[in-house]
Order: sequence, then structure tokens, then C-alpha cells
Amino acid sequence: MRQRVTPGVGNRACIPRDLEAWQDQAIAALATPAEARARPEETRKDRRRIQELEREMRRKDKALAETAALLVLSKKLSAIFREGADE
Repeated sequence: MRQRVTPGVGNRACIPRDLEAWQDQAIAALATPAEARARPEETRKDRRRIQELEREMRRKDKALAETAALLVLSKKLSAIFREGADE
């Protein structure tokens, strides 16, 4: 018995039985009970926590950039003064 194959993505072919199984899985996932979904207050807390973490990450990124710039400047200054001492 040959199965009917429909064109898929790329080199893959989709068998209608597979499509039906995927559709059933998608419907089951979307129809999860309300308890499984995040409550609005949890979503707000999560959003607030994400904003705090992003703010902290930006602050630390700026501090790291400043430290790197100071390190480069100190190396340049020490190189300049070593050259001046040789003369």
C-alpha cells in the first residue's frame, strides 16, 4: 500500500497522517487549561524583573566599557612615558 505524500519543506515530504498528528498536538497545546497559563500579575512581575535585569546589565556593560577604556589609556600613557624616559 502506498501512502499519499504532499509536498513539504525542502527535501522533506509530509504524510497526511503526520499532518493530522501535528494538528492534534497543536490544538491540544493551545487548549491547555487556564491554570497552566501565566496569570496577569505573574506576567507583570516577570516583565518588571526582566526590566530590572536589563537595567543592571546595561549598567554593568557601561562599567566594563569604562574599565576597558581606562586600561587602554593607562597602557598608552605608560608607553609614552617609557619612550620619553629613553631620550
